[in-house]
Amino acid sequence: MRFRLLGPLALADGPDTVVLQPSKPANLLAALLLHANSTVSAEYLQRAVWGEEQPVTARAALQTCVLRLRRLFAKHEVTGASIEAVPGGYRITAAPHTLDLLGFREQVRRAAGLDRDPEAELCALRDALSLWQGSLLANVRSVVLHRDEVPRLAEERLRAVERVCDLLLGLGRCGEALVDLWTTTRVYPGHERFHEQLIEALYRSGRQSQALAEYRRVKGFLLEELGVDPSPSLRRLELSILRGEDLGSAGPATPRVIRGETVPLPAASPAVPATVAPPATPADAAAFAPAAAPGVGPVPAVPHFTGRTAEAAAMAARLTEPPAPGPEDHRPLTVLVSGAPGIGKSALAQHVARIVRDDFPAGRLLVRMTRADGEPRTVDEVAAEVAAALGESREGRALLILDDVVDADQVRPLLAPGAGAAGAPAGGAGAGASAVGPDLAVVVTSRMGLGGLIATHGGWVQRLTAFTEAESYALLLAALGAERVEAEPRAARRLAAQCGHFPAALRILTARLLTRPGLRLADAVDWLGEDPLARLTLTDSPDLSVTGLFDRALGRLDPRLSEAFERLAQGPPELLADRDRGSEDEEGVPEAVRERLADAGLLEDGPPGPYRIHDLLRAHVRRTARTRDRRTEKV
Repeated sequence: MRFRLLGPLALADGPDTVVLQPSKPANLLAALLLHANSTVSAEYLQRAVWGEEQPVTARAALQTCVLRLRRLFAKHEVTGASIEAVPGGYRITAAPHTLDLLGFREQVRRAAGLDRDPEAELCALRDALSLWQGSLLANVRSVVLHRDEVPRLAEERLRAVERVCDLLLGLGRCGEALVDLWTTTRVYPGHERFHEQLIEALYRSGRQSQALAEYRRVKGFLLEELGVDPSPSLRRLELSILRGEDLGSAGPATPRVIRGETVPLPAASPAVPATVAPPATPADAAAFAPAAAPGVGPVPAVPHFTGRTAEAAAMAARLTEPPAPGPEDHRPLTVLVSGAPGIGKSALAQHVARIVRDDFPAGRLLVRMTRADGEPRTVDEVAAEVAAALGESREGRALLILDDVVDADQVRPLLAPGAGAAGAPAGGAGAGASAVGPDLAVVVTSRMGLGGLIATHGGWVQRLTAFTEAESYALLLAALGAERVEAEPRAARRLAAQCGHFPAALRILTARLLTRPGLRLADAVDWLGEDPLARLTLTDSPDLSVTGLFDRALGRLDPRLSEAFERLAQGPPELLADRDRGSEDEEGVPEAVRERLADAGLLEDGPPGPYRIHDLLRAHVRRTARTRDRRTEKV
């Protein structure tokens, strides 16, 4: 059982989370956890629970709140944490693995000790920041805590975010830094260091005019809202950009303060290409330090992961069950996660990998099976990188996530019994590595159904569909914060419906709304409804869009399948339900073709029921066809 403070106050047990309702005991629990392992005076606790004006019976009522919390702990079988009555007040015991706030601070301190390895430090900080799950204490109605404690916690997070952006700039990964900085500069318009990092990232990315425009915007805000000029460092940066100067090696040059301790920063590091997979936990970084190869890396955290409770629990149970009896070189346990593009396959696989981390002490690897341009990677290339990452002397089980597999032939050699790690042939790249067997589990994510792989190699299938209404609402709560969403619940549900409860669309929408914290959700409903496809995109990262996602998925299809799918998407619903027309009928689409489209994740359900096309995908195909027709019209 784990306490969550870095978001709504909650109790979590693996994938199951209980968010506490606003109450006096919730105020008390938050106050104790904020000062875990320390004595908190009764006077302070009374102010935290009731405010500055307390009832006459506050001391007795405080004891009642303590009793109610103890009953709550017993109900949810909370172990390793208890509320003790001590001279002068109360104390709650907790550890980094039972309280996310302590876990965050431990990870940040650990990151400070990795200053000689920027990549490892970045991984540790990313993992620490993944513990933040929405608006701080959104369900705690304590004026004292929100006045005195929440700003201090928010500052701790901002320092970590600032350091992450410094590291990304120092590593030459300006594009990644921009993703974080567009959001943080809009949410914290008075934080000049974030603006300085954003302007620097734009300039280093070759976007000089945008960098200068951002400087002018910040300067105007500071003068109009605060009546001050930009800081000297911001002004020097503007002058360097105007002169077209080379900024030299990017890298932080000032000490940072973490929990009251000044920590010297490393010297600037030369820029290196972003070839390592997204960051993950420090344990992963240590376990896979040799694996600096493209396409293979530790499993990253998934921010604001919500929904898929039953699917995550089922996958976790399957992956942690004892290996089946058999020869030591039998095929590894395999779980296939399939579904439409953008449905959340990778997110679920990565989330489950974090749930089962204790069962895979040899580590967990995310293996990219396609390149950035969508081309599949070769089996030999993947096998060599995985073998190098796992090493020859791993102890215990390891978990591989083979992400975005194109077809069964790309996976079969990697699951061959008796091969080297990940299936490398003897004497090849993986020679000498541990044999594939019961000490390895594999999660495959693919848009394809891969029925042939399951038929020949066995495994368990988890096929994903769109979110339920409740899951969509939960995602909005986690990403935007309970305060903003619960102020306009009807508008929030309408936004989720406009996104078709499609996970990728909801993620893009929340990113856009986070950059506009003052925008009412009701206004966003009208804005999004005017043109959902055009507005479900991130302007600074055009590739992160619903239309781009669908275009890439359709681009993988055989041209004949693509033509058939366009006909289905533009035609009447009867085309999806009709199973009698033959291939010679120009209007019909044979069931065999529809089945292949369903296998590719573009059609949902199917025999014995009717096929369906998601509304956003149908709208995209129709818009693309109209645009193509206009371009070919005679003028």
